Amino acid sequence: MEKYINAFTDSLLNTLDYTWRAMTFDVPWYTNFFWGLTAISLLVWLLEIAFPWRKDQSIFRKDFWLDTFYMYFNFFIFAIVISGVYEILGVLFNDLGITAKSFAIIDIASWPMWAQLLVFFIIIDFVQWFTHVLLHRYEFLWQFHKVHHSVKEMGFAAHLRYHWMENIFYKPLKTFGVMILGGFEPEQAYVVHFIAISIGHLNHSNIKITWGPLKYIFNNPVMHLYHHVKALPDGHRHGINFGISLSLWDYIFKTNYVPEDSGTIELGFPGDEEFPKTFWSQITYGFVKPKKKQPSN
Repeated sequence: MEKYINAFTDSLLNTLDYTWRAMTFDVPWYTNFFWGLTAISLLVWLLEIAFPWRKDQSIFRKDFWLDTFYMYFNFFIFAIVISGVYEILGVLFNDLGITAKSFAIIDIASWPMWAQLLVFFIIIDFVQWFTHVLLHRYEFLWQFHKVHHSVKEMGFAAHLRYHWMENIFYKPLKTFGVMILGGFEPEQAYVVHFIAISIGHLNHSNIKITWGPLKYIFNNPVMHLYHHVKALPDGHRHGINFGISLSLWDYIFKTNYVPEDSGTIELGFPGDEEFPKTFWSQITYGFVKPKKKQPSN
């Protein structure tokens, strides 16, 4: 038991220490996710201001500050809290004889760095796409994913507006993706993480980008806006356009749908007018049964 307690404590303190050092510029810029996230956010926000797709949408759109808080909460505050739990699970798996190479299909450690990063990017993106599909398909998971779909006006910060339980679902499957690669994460994996953050921010931004012919490979704001459409098209009751960074999975598995590109569609989900509006009520949603409004006399 002491081993697990020490693993939890050490991981918690190490994550807290890293976050503080990142905030105080004591981490190299190319691995500094705190200021990297901040810089990418500011850049995409400036692009939204300079080249707005929906011109009647305010610079400080609806829930702008709530979504901004979600970014730092999910990326850092929750990461600090949960890091110890993940470390305990790692120790437990090791005790059970399950190692990082237990499910290895390929070992990319000896490949050129560009090939490592490319395969790492593709595998992790597919795992995230598959997880995203599950969040829509199963009602228990959808209850948590509703937080992300409660966005009514799209902007860059909506990218990281999601229930903390999604971290619980994504992390193990992403770890499994790494295990498929021989338990190996490329030394320069931070490049992939920053690319994914940038693409995710752009996909949720108020900027009209389609990438031309590359739209069949890379996700884009027009395609992703329809993922958030309130009225789903016939034959797609579980959702459409599940792509994270890559759109090709949707085209392969026939979950793509982009009928037009005006950007004027209504966002949300049926019944979202009753969905909680505050941060605390949203992050407890799925566990606490919402109070029903009393009918007015």
